[in-house]
Amino acid sequence: MDLIEHDPLDIPRTPDDLERSLRVLAGVSVPRRALTPGHSAPFDYLAHAFFEGAPSLGEPPVAPPDAVVWANRGGGKTYLGALATMLDLVHKPGIEVRILGGSLEQSRRMHTHLRALFAREPLAGLVEGRITERRLALTNGSVVELLAQSQTSVRGTRVQKLRCDEVELFDPEVWEAAQLVTRSRRIALANSETLLVRGTIDCLSTMHLPHGLMHAIVEECRAGRRQLFRWGIADTLTRCGPEHVCRNDDADCALFPECQGRAKAWAEGECAGHVEIADAMAMKARVSAAAWEAEMLCLRPSRTHAVLPEFDPRLHVVHDDPPDSPAHIWIAGMDFGYRSPTVVLWACVDPAGALSVVAERVESGLILGEHVRAILEAPWPPGGHARLAWIGADPAGRQMNDQTGVSAVQAMSRASLRVRTRAMGVQEGLALLRARLRPAAAGLAPRLFIHARCARLVESLERYHYNPDKPESLEPVKDGHDHAVDALRYMVQNLDASHECTSAKYV
Repeated sequence: MDLIEHDPLDIPRTPDDLERSLRVLAGVSVPRRALTPGHSAPFDYLAHAFFEGAPSLGEPPVAPPDAVVWANRGGGKTYLGALATMLDLVHKPGIEVRILGGSLEQSRRMHTHLRALFAREPLAGLVEGRITERRLALTNGSVVELLAQSQTSVRGTRVQKLRCDEVELFDPEVWEAAQLVTRSRRIALANSETLLVRGTIDCLSTMHLPHGLMHAIVEECRAGRRQLFRWGIADTLTRCGPEHVCRNDDADCALFPECQGRAKAWAEGECAGHVEIADAMAMKARVSAAAWEAEMLCLRPSRTHAVLPEFDPRLHVVHDDPPDSPAHIWIAGMDFGYRSPTVVLWACVDPAGALSVVAERVESGLILGEHVRAILEAPWPPGGHARLAWIGADPAGRQMNDQTGVSAVQAMSRASLRVRTRAMGVQEGLALLRARLRPAAAGLAPRLFIHARCARLVESLERYHYNPDKPESLEPVKDGHDHAVDALRYMVQNLDASHECTSAKYV
């Protein structure tokens, strides 16, 4: 057993104290250094959770107290949540902690880790009564319980700490209710000292869904409302031995692109990760590049059911406007709606044929005349709407309105807006989008770019998906993310598909 400078049940006051207490109480060491630049070490989360955003006990916080752990599958998230809970229960007498998983089974996994921790000495002697399937209490008055994934369970809770495991699987309404369950509490320590335990929420999860719940929570971190801790498979690797050669060649080491040889750089005596090199190599060999990037590198959400997996914000989203040149042709795309939104997209085509979408308008509950007025008064294209060559619209816009006797296309034409429509199957139109996003010819650059200001279009391109419960279906789900993509599809199919002109006369 390690010798420490204080009783192992005394509250840790510094990160070094916390590390020593983990070794004595739990028999574990946790890496304090991340191997990937810009990532966090697992110990960083434990220190943040225990000291509640402060550098050490009793000091003012330097970071938001709520923590978010975005880490790879097998990255130790659930076990670390159990360690954080153990530290709270032991060192903060009377604290109340609740564990809320994406499912009750997920909550039980963290509880299983807790039961194993409190089966060892000296923790076993602190347990009050019997540990049940959903509750663990200590003689110092601390309690942890499991919550069911329901609003009823969450809304009746008032605790100091809420640990949410696999939050990506949460019902959004349950997550919303969970934001109101914590409350701070002042507890008594030894020597008449007191400590204010702040009410905090920890979220631990991979990120599965584009613009899903975990994506929104990570965005809150970037806005400064929560503290983000992120690591991937490379940060959890064990020390790499001489049997693996570090060269950028999968034949030598399949993990070199992620590791870059850093797993050989663990210092002597330094705590390394827990994933064996051979296991990581085997996992990488079993999955697609997209799954590896999403689940193990934490680079982006999974695109398994995406209609347009070719869309990559890192490649297709730009932040600069195209140059205003007479050689550019300005066009637009439009999807009609009333209760559902009407979407208008403005874009320009450069002499090489690359299409840049520069602006969007997404509005619901407005009649067509108001949309026409907005198009006529829009700052796009530069110089006025007269530069707009045409608007690619839904062919359904040619249907006559029963009340006015005028179709949407006719009404727009009367306002001097040139409208193109082309009937085409959804899959045919999507194929044209895919061809622009990722041309088949080797070395050919993308020919479709979206300005970052078009936030709804970017989100829709990422979230537009097929029904995962109907793998045989090629019908995209109509859940609101289809409208902006449809406007883009009408634009592209009128731009790229050949047009046939026919004439006829009445007799």
